[in-house]
Amino acid sequence: MSESKAVIFGCAGPELLAEEASFFAETRPWGFILFGRNIASLAQVADLTASLRESVGRPDAPVLIDQEGGRVQRFKPPLVPQYPSGADLGALYLANRDAGLRATWIMSRLHAFDLHPLGITVDCLPVLDVPSPGGHEVIGSRAYGITPEVVCALGAAAAEGLKAGGMLPVIKHIPGHGRAGADTHHELPHVNASRADLSARDFIPFKALAGEAMAMSAHVVFTDIDPDNPATTSRRVVDEVIRGEIGFDGLLMSDDVSMNALSGDFATRTSAILAAGCDVTLHCNGDRAEMEAVASVTPELDGESLRRARDVMAAFRAPDDSDEAALREEFEGLMAAS
Repeated sequence: MSESKAVIFGCAGPELLAEEASFFAETRPWGFILFGRNIASLAQVADLTASLRESVGRPDAPVLIDQEGGRVQRFKPPLVPQYPSGADLGALYLANRDAGLRATWIMSRLHAFDLHPLGITVDCLPVLDVPSPGGHEVIGSRAYGITPEVVCALGAAAAEGLKAGGMLPVIKHIPGHGRAGADTHHELPHVNASRADLSARDFIPFKALAGEAMAMSAHVVFTDIDPDNPATTSRRVVDEVIRGEIGFDGLLMSDDVSMNALSGDFATRTSAILAAGCDVTLHCNGDRAEMEAVASVTPELDGESLRRARDVMAAFRAPDDSDEAALREEFEGLMAAS
């Protein structure tokens, strides 16, 4: 792994092209991420994940996906069921605490039944953002609730369900996206709340799950902490808040470097992400020219980042012996009762 570069890449389509395989063999990304454009059938995805790993010569290279349920679900029917949103689980929790916790754990365990056999080993959930009035709907129903208590409880259950299924979670979007008044895919939001208010609400779920192996940053400016840079490229936010106050010492990846919340060319963006203290840059869209620019300034994993990447690999465990059919039946009953 010490020869892997500090980057996660996507590929363009449902099959790995020869030129993409050559590029990955040369640039040696630490991991890969899949999107809807990469999914045609279950067998095809299994072949693709095998090809991605073969390109870098690492049979355990992490393969990530965003499979939350609700409107962020890369695998869709008929390949897998349509799963509820985080808000749906939160509503069940408010009506029946035990049922909400159980349903959230089961849903993550079902994600693992869907994904793990295909070679997908990391699911980018739970969403630990706590929405606030005025926040953009880019989080919206993806959130488990509007209080830190609900988000903490269901975020922990979701993470545990993935780990029981042999996968690892990614807590996102650290240190909190819930107050952002814009969609970071399109523009850079500025949050003017005081650090004290952020500590009392937004940071709480991330503190509660700070022991998880991976986190994804927020492309959000917190003006009371660093008025000039979004968290992803802010050394102050990474050092003082994410590593300091929140206490997260796992692998910190950027949110997608292609998002328009970030400025500058791709080499500039990547350099800023790594200089701020993120361990790994995430580039999702499979665009070759963009990936070449990212790779041109990306070093090999070393130092604390290499240690954290090794900790991730050591955190995987074999799936438990849960009965898939029984869990699906139980989940349907829990959600129907809500």
